[in-house]
Amino acid sequence: MSRLDEHGELFNDPRWALALIRATVLEAAHPQIGAALVDHSSFVTHPWRRLRNTFLSTQRMFGPDDEVRRRESARLNRLHARMNGTDAQYRSYSAMDPDARAWVVATMFESAVTMHRLSGQALEQAAMERLYSGFQAFHTALGDDAGFLPPTLHEFWPYYDRVVEEELENTEAMRIILYKLFDHLPAPPLLAGLPTLWGTGRAIAGPVIGAITVASLPESFRRRAGLPETPGAQTLMNGTYLAAGLARFLPGGWVHAQGVADLLALSPDSDDPRMRTVTALREQMKRAGALFRLITPVPAEPVPAQPAPAGGTGTRRSAEEFFEEVLDQTGDGFLDWPDLAAMAREMSTRLDLDEPEETRLYNAYADWWRELQTALDTDGDGRVSAEEYAAAAPALAGPALIRVAEVLFDVTDKDGNQRIDADEYRALFRTAFRRDTVDATGVYTRGAFMKDFLTFMSGRRRSTPYDPLLTEA
Repeated sequence: MSRLDEHGELFNDPRWALALIRATVLEAAHPQIGAALVDHSSFVTHPWRRLRNTFLSTQRMFGPDDEVRRRESARLNRLHARMNGTDAQYRSYSAMDPDARAWVVATMFESAVTMHRLSGQALEQAAMERLYSGFQAFHTALGDDAGFLPPTLHEFWPYYDRVVEEELENTEAMRIILYKLFDHLPAPPLLAGLPTLWGTGRAIAGPVIGAITVASLPESFRRRAGLPETPGAQTLMNGTYLAAGLARFLPGGWVHAQGVADLLALSPDSDDPRMRTVTALREQMKRAGALFRLITPVPAEPVPAQPAPAGGTGTRRSAEEFFEEVLDQTGDGFLDWPDLAAMAREMSTRLDLDEPEETRLYNAYADWWRELQTALDTDGDGRVSAEEYAAAAPALAGPALIRVAEVLFDVTDKDGNQRIDADEYRALFRTAFRRDTVDATGVYTRGAFMKDFLTFMSGRRRSTPYDPLLTEA
């Protein structure tokens, strides 16, 4: 068993969900990481997608297969190499900055240690040494210089305290996570049709999660960042961590992170056998939702329009709806390169692409962005606003978008036989073929695939396969 494999079960511990939120806040408080999150990440508009992809990546990196780990490390490095720019204070940033990458590993390790301490099971020195060794191996597996992470646990704590005291800031990304994300967290696909219950639960849980997270942060940073501490938050935090720790004693699989993540990602139209049970439960929850509407003041959120059958024959979106739901992947109110890069990233992740296929897909999206910018950026600010898009009411099926469709078909068609079979279709859309998708021979042809994709992207029509791919939270 490798040093990485030894700690893989940490990420299935129910307490890790709380620790991961804490680690993410500490990462976002680092100026380099915070700027990259604000400019490039879709964590605000697609948090469940981001969570699922992060969990999958962690499982690969801490799993038993060295080849899987090598491929995932290479994929992460390609992804991070594409994230760079200048922040609001005109400071350059890069997701490949070695200090920032070492800090990500440091926050994960320190939050794991804190997780055990807050739940009344503080790690002994030897166990802490082994855990640190595992995270050092993770850092090394990413290909980073070991010198950026302290070589011993004894040297780690002064390093951690120094970064907290001297480098962390009250960044925009950190404020979004603490005060916006949980208050406006969209429902996961599984619960998208239950807005009243979701809104009620979020109104209660959101502030609690935020208060617990703030209370768990280093006290010196809380003071310096001006983060308010809710009265009783420390007691609530300890009780929550303790309760999460007790969940480990439930029957095996009940709170297994992989199973929970997979279940939350199921869309209502999924062909997963578990959906039969979930559908019956949803009907009971809808009845409960009707009761909630009578006895609570929490306003119901609008129920999202249901996608129509595959093939692009669904209801048409307005330009404003299409811009908000599909094009603006980062949720900043504008269309620019990070939005299209997020599309390419999601499709590359689902298809588990290696080079050169991944770069081909990114390049196709980059060409489409340049075409959109030339056609729609009327004020020359380097991005497209919702107003600019709506005013132009463009027919987007230009040469660059057609090229995106061609490349997406090629990288989905793993065996290169110019047709997408059931397994290839499921890899991209995570569901089985629809009857109106396949031709008489039972395959999805190149022409049909491109027609459906272009109808969705340029015709702004809702589509059963493409809506989950690009619009679900």
